[in-house]
Amino acid sequence: MLKQRGLSLWGVIFGLGLLGFVGVSAAKLLPAYSEYYSVKKIFNQMEASGSLPAMSVRDIRREYEKRNAIEDVKSVRGDDIEVTKAGGETVLSASWSAKVPMAGNLNACVDFYVTTGK
Repeated sequence: MLKQRGLSLWGVIFGLGLLGFVGVSAAKLLPAYSEYYSVKKIFNQMEASGSLPAMSVRDIRREYEKRNAIEDVKSVRGDDIEVTKAGGETVLSASWSAKVPMAGNLNACVDFYVTTGK
């Protein structure tokens, strides 16, 4: 006698529900992570230019704002950037939180931190 194999209807419904939940969650979190990668890209471009050590804090923030006009990041402005000198190197850092509404009054809170240097 052959043994039945395969998925039950409840297994398919549960699997599709789980897949749908993960997909919707990823779609809602995508803009927050997109901004994170944009800020990271701006910091890397500014560091690669090699002119950071010679720039004042005001000039660094102005340069960030110019690059941000292209990337259109809303979460981090030039005033939100912390500029420090460490070992003759200029280090830029920014940290922020994003509160993403998921469903009803359920929100996802995601914390981001970007820095230059090692």
